[in-house]
Amino acid sequence: MGRRGLQSVVRSNKDVVVSSSGMKIQWSPQEGSSLSGGIFASVGQAGMGFGMPSNPQNPIEKGTKFLYSTSHMIYVSMPESGFRFPGTPELVTGESLEVGEEGLVKKKQKKGGLKLKIKVSNPSMRKLISGAIAGAVSRTVVAPLETIRTHLMVGSLGHSTTEVFQSIMESDGWTGLFRGNLINVIRVAPSKAIELLAFETVKKQLTPQPGIQPKIPIPASLIAGAIAGVSSTLATYPLELLKTRLTVQRGVYKNLLDAFLKIVQEEGPAELYRGLTPSIIGVIPYAATNYFAYDTLRKAYKKAFKEEEIGSVMTLLIGSAAGAISSTATFPLEVARKHMQAAGAINGRQYKSMLHALVSILENEGLPGLYRGLGPSCVKLVPAAGISFMCYEACKRILID
Repeated sequence: MGRRGLQSVVRSNKDVVVSSSGMKIQWSPQEGSSLSGGIFASVGQAGMGFGMPSNPQNPIEKGTKFLYSTSHMIYVSMPESGFRFPGTPELVTGESLEVGEEGLVKKKQKKGGLKLKIKVSNPSMRKLISGAIAGAVSRTVVAPLETIRTHLMVGSLGHSTTEVFQSIMESDGWTGLFRGNLINVIRVAPSKAIELLAFETVKKQLTPQPGIQPKIPIPASLIAGAIAGVSSTLATYPLELLKTRLTVQRGVYKNLLDAFLKIVQEEGPAELYRGLTPSIIGVIPYAATNYFAYDTLRKAYKKAFKEEEIGSVMTLLIGSAAGAISSTATFPLEVARKHMQAAGAINGRQYKSMLHALVSILENEGLPGLYRGLGPSCVKLVPAAGISFMCYEACKRILID
């Protein structure tokens, strides 16, 4: 090689030349050449030359300028101060020049950050795992608010957040705020997994291809959300009832298994599904509005800011807003469901149906009774929904095919 240029020999099918005044980089494929002999380069204007084998042991050394190649790429690494060939884009640390069919291209490499990727080949399993993690994390974070909310709904420890909180702290301490959380996680993890899998699957089936008329005039996310809510409720409702009993009837049951056996023996297996009808009726509008609001807000954000990906913080905010909308709209049905689940446990109340529960609450407590606990409920449900969606989207990015 001459001292006026920089040349390397490699097996390829194209010549790429980048030149300017006084300096030239030439990529010269030659028939029958190979990489086994290594690459030699000289930089005449810099007043130095160096050689490099084809498989360097430590290709990156601080303060060294070098060039090495594969059959399709030239990689140029520079010191932190950077280096520039006249006529080519300026290179900074962590960038490379990629030689392909379209010529010389600057390729940026991201620096820093922990990138965790776990391979899960089955797409349904990826969604189930992501949903389970999202449900467990979100419910654990807001477990104290869930406990206070449940007591407020049934009126077992007071009629205000402060009264309930003080009563729990006096009797059980901080652990009382997390009473029933393990059962809650055991219930919510599979419930959220089934719910999100059902939502994604149904939505995908109902969403038409671009340019094709939708199969039904109702938004796909609205129907998918309703079906997702019903599916998860049917699968995990007995755990919801057991969790409510353990939270409200303190000292009556030792653990989850003890509660299950006593209820089945003393009240019959059908008791495990007491309040299922109002739960189904309540979950349909809640899940439908929740997922519809979430999907709509995501689309609006992407359209407004012209972004394909939504960050974790914005996903948290969008999910929280969706949770606030759906929770406020369907809260009276949630109150009736909690009253039916705790029937007979508090003040000997018995309800024949959801309508009977709603009417009884109106007669005894008035309209405010249907919204008792809405404040702490929103404080609990709003961040829970946001955290759940944020964890779900993050887990989907971690679990790859």
